[in-house]
Amino acid sequence: MTPFNYAMPYASQRMPVMAKNIVATSQPLAAEAGLHMLRQGGNAVDAAIAAAITLTVVEPTSNGIGSDGFSIIWDGATLHGLNASGRAPAAWTPDYFDQKYGKSTAMPVRGIDSVTIPGAVSQWVALSEKFGALDFAQLFAPAINYARNGHMVSPITAASWARQAEMIAEPDFQRDFVRSLGHHSGAPRAGETWKFLDQANTLEEIAATRGKSFYSGALAEKMVAHSRALGGAHTLADFASHRADWVGTIQADYHDVRLHEIPPNGQGLAALICLGILENFDLRALGVDSLASVHIQLEAMKLAFADAYRYIADPQYMNMPVSQLLDKTYTASRAKLINLNRATVPTFGVPKHGGTVYLTTADASGMMVSLIQSNYMGFGSGVVVPGTGISLQNRGHGFVRDISHANCVAPSKRPFQTIIPAFLTTLDNQPLMSFGVMGGHMQPQGHVQMVTRMRDYAQNPQAASDAPRWIVNPDDTISLEDSLMTSIGEGLQALGHTIAIPEGVNFAFGGAQLIWRSNDGYIAGSDHRKDGHAVGF
Repeated sequence: MTPFNYAMPYASQRMPVMAKNIVATSQPLAAEAGLHMLRQGGNAVDAAIAAAITLTVVEPTSNGIGSDGFSIIWDGATLHGLNASGRAPAAWTPDYFDQKYGKSTAMPVRGIDSVTIPGAVSQWVALSEKFGALDFAQLFAPAINYARNGHMVSPITAASWARQAEMIAEPDFQRDFVRSLGHHSGAPRAGETWKFLDQANTLEEIAATRGKSFYSGALAEKMVAHSRALGGAHTLADFASHRADWVGTIQADYHDVRLHEIPPNGQGLAALICLGILENFDLRALGVDSLASVHIQLEAMKLAFADAYRYIADPQYMNMPVSQLLDKTYTASRAKLINLNRATVPTFGVPKHGGTVYLTTADASGMMVSLIQSNYMGFGSGVVVPGTGISLQNRGHGFVRDISHANCVAPSKRPFQTIIPAFLTTLDNQPLMSFGVMGGHMQPQGHVQMVTRMRDYAQNPQAASDAPRWIVNPDDTISLEDSLMTSIGEGLQALGHTIAIPEGVNFAFGGAQLIWRSNDGYIAGSDHRKDGHAVGF
């Protein structure tokens, strides 16, 4: 029988999901795994962990067992922030890379020298130990089942898989993720069943040892041995010394709401700086998706990124306090740089001294979780530890090799991270929304767009997710989704913006998941740009 064409040629409308218990993820099987834990008597944290573990199996194009992670948790009374990103091996110095790769400013994009110590497993453990209601091993059951017995690959995941199969040449990746399924070779197609027994066995070992095998046992030994075989510098001591840190949140007010982000080394600071700049304008007086509104947001985002790329690093190495970058006097001064009639070339300021997956869950008790984990660039480094199914992230690429920069590679240091969960509260810190927008460079921009759409233009979570997006690219060109391009593209070009087609146009604008807290329960939105959905009861 001829297979279906999974292109979706007609516009469709998703409705917001309303319930007292909700899970929203980028893949339906992961959402259902989280919901299953809630039905078993678990809480929002149990649901989030189970969904996160399942995503490593059903959406390996964006995350894996060797990912990093961050999360923000509302426990019913207080916000908690967790940084479970990994650090560089102790042998990583600028000289290490100079000797192997010559004098250059670039870090390796793939391969073993792009791999920092993976932190996602430590996130699962830390969350369960602090907040979990169910047995840790119970949370692994859906993922193990899908890895061992198979699951049907969803359409957007299949498209990403096929694209990356052509891009990633590393032998490990080709061996384990581009293999024959019996009737054809290459990436699995939409609707085909994918099994990965090695991954099932590894998840069982992590569950049985509460993660200890991953950092100080048999799995750690396998990862270190494979690193050595590839000429890498990772040691057992590097894995054993890894820890996830409870770090709280940083925040900025925007009119009547407060956005919370994880502190650096993540790029959430860029979203806060941008909102601090935008608070000096009255976007509400401008039409939603209007030329004037989008122009101001683009210019504010460019200024925020200029500061982010100059200053964000492992907090132990930052030479500019976060408080100074978020100072209202400083963000007001940055706002004055925006020309309402012309695009500008941004530079960083000097304040006066003075591929990712995202999911969110909420339960009837009031607990809410905003969680993100990622390999970074799709499948990550391309390094997959033989016999384990552990695909390792390439977060080391987030470092720079300029010794004068705060984010220069150094032993046991955390690199600049793109992945950021978000949380919105009232000005007196009462919970409003757990949310995130996956997608590398898009993430802080997505946070800004969700907040402005919901607070300036009163759009509900699903409408805010569905709305067309803009993105400021790393080279300060901009890209627009089709309806924005049609309506205001020429106007933005007339203002001096350079419009470009982003690499991976189908994936460039990210994927949002949002849960808004109401008086009677929760209202959730889930991005049509991903395979997933929101589910609840």
